[in-house]
Amino acid sequence: MSEVAGASSSGVLDSVVRVGRFTAVMYKPHYVLYGVLWVLALEGTAALVSQPDSAWHPTGSTVLRIVVVAFVLLYLRMVDEQKDLDYDRVHNPDRPLVTGAISATELRAAMAVIAIGAVAASLTLSVISALMIAAVLAYGLGLWGLERLSTTIRTDILANLAVTYPVQLLVTAYVVLSAADTGEVRATWKTAVAALIFAGAFLQFEFARKTSRTPRSDEHFYSNALGAMGSTAFGLLCAAIAAATDIALVQPWTYTAVVAWIPLALLLLPIWGAVQFVRGSKPDYPVLPAVLFILTLYTVLIAQAITLT
Repeated sequence: MSEVAGASSSGVLDSVVRVGRFTAVMYKPHYVLYGVLWVLALEGTAALVSQPDSAWHPTGSTVLRIVVVAFVLLYLRMVDEQKDLDYDRVHNPDRPLVTGAISATELRAAMAVIAIGAVAASLTLSVISALMIAAVLAYGLGLWGLERLSTTIRTDILANLAVTYPVQLLVTAYVVLSAADTGEVRATWKTAVAALIFAGAFLQFEFARKTSRTPRSDEHFYSNALGAMGSTAFGLLCAAIAAATDIALVQPWTYTAVVAWIPLALLLLPIWGAVQFVRGSKPDYPVLPAVLFILTLYTVLIAQAITLT
């Protein structure tokens, strides 16, 4: 009996190690950084535009939301690893699930642990928080099932984007509604409109990383559907929507602080990327300007929330 128990414990430990290695490979530190900045910028911006006369600062509830979102992003990464398995066998043969470095069963067990922990942690904030994060987790699983059932959603990148992007909106709704329940923000129409800032910032990065002047008919690239210039133009439009929405909501002309105008100046980053791509000879769109735009914008939004309230 003791030998069986020991073997079972060893097997669990081995699985934990494999999950840890998967996380190290597929969930790089910049993903965590993105999650931290996203929650802080979103909560701070929602507070700034909904109650500009009240000072905002991160609280213990904010920290807990950051932890929950960071783990939920890992959960969604695990979902993607499984639903994209057939595609990865061809285009990303070094992925952990493809190579056998981790099994689907181990990923699903880790997802269950994350789901239980995320819901339980959010329940300590409020019932609404728990319900919203449960909706995010359920939507991620629903996408997996939907892609299995629909060839169009699985192969048409624009259709796929239309059904996958709402998971980001659900995470945004989780942060805002949870923060409203715990008193950091007020839920108003302005907080809802603020979601456009984060949608635009993320989508300009999403289009930048999947745009090429070279046809990629066997890969999921937006330039396959829109053309290289069309994909480039849409990415720039998304960046402009992000900056313009912030300017419209914050109304920087009512402040003396220069930080209120910085989002507008940050548009130079995606413009720089587009110019590099159009004038250059490299086949793929440069991703660095898009990364710098989203990370710098979120940092500036946090600075706005702290200095302008």
